[in-house]
Amino acid sequence: MDGSLDKPLLTRAERHPEKAHRPDSPIQRKPDWIRVRAPNSPEYAETKRLMRQYGLSTVCEEAACPNIGECWKQKHATFMIMGEVCTRACAFCNVATGKPGALNPHEPANIAEAVGKLGLGHVVVTSVDRDDLPDGGAAHFAEVIIALHRAAPTTTVEVLTPDFMRKEGAVATVVAARPDVFNHNLETVPRLYPTIRPGARYFTSLRLLARVKEIDPSMFTKSGLMVGLGETREELLQVMDDLRAADVDFLTVGQYLQPTPKHAPVDRFWTPAEFDELAAMARAKGFHMVSASPLTRSSYHAGDDFARLRAARGRRST
Repeated sequence: MDGSLDKPLLTRAERHPEKAHRPDSPIQRKPDWIRVRAPNSPEYAETKRLMRQYGLSTVCEEAACPNIGECWKQKHATFMIMGEVCTRACAFCNVATGKPGALNPHEPANIAEAVGKLGLGHVVVTSVDRDDLPDGGAAHFAEVIIALHRAAPTTTVEVLTPDFMRKEGAVATVVAARPDVFNHNLETVPRLYPTIRPGARYFTSLRLLARVKEIDPSMFTKSGLMVGLGETREELLQVMDDLRAADVDFLTVGQYLQPTPKHAPVDRFWTPAEFDELAAMARAKGFHMVSASPLTRSSYHAGDDFARLRAARGRRST
């Protein structure tokens, strides 16, 4: 084990230096259907202790996920590998931006050991963008997946990867390690990419998802969208069509929540009824599994959803 109990806290300016020049956008009051309780359970405290003990990062903390109290109470966590500093500066994201440090060679073993301590049946592994690495961190992803398979062979593994833009062979490297689910989020509609995901390209992300199925048609693929950034219903339906054309199995849709005044403002809060409508339309388009609600996030209830996803594919193949 190679970790530390202490984790340095960064100020907002240190986390988001690229956003410092932006004018503040007031954070809107959240509607009643989005409010969650502050985390305070013993299970939450124990999960946090384990993360610090093994020197691990979670997207639950770094992205200020509203579901952290519920998930950690159930000892569900999404590990964020390759450091806590991202090379990109998406307008919606609360993860720190800057120059990342070296990869931790102990990280795969540490994650595998922590998963054993938590007794996870399904684990989600994501990362910051590492455009500074020749393979975008694909080999490190593979090492984590392999370590998990060896240490916890009954645990299913879901990865949520960057887009590996201009990293030839990166997708194949991750697929070869045999994750059970390969997730990559489109996040928003193409029109909003220049302002919301300026370092990414819509068709690069879409192509990655299609490439996974070209390499291994049996592998489950998944993608996620946020609403509330100014997209239209018609644009969302087109993205659903694009994802189905790429043979994506599972779609998640959740409400965007503005982390700080320097981040992109919320255009509007979609209602629970509107999420139900989006879910119905996505199912009609042929997704095996759809999760759409104001608090849905990529890894929210991921283990239960994976079991239902596998069952749904089984029913369709009989």
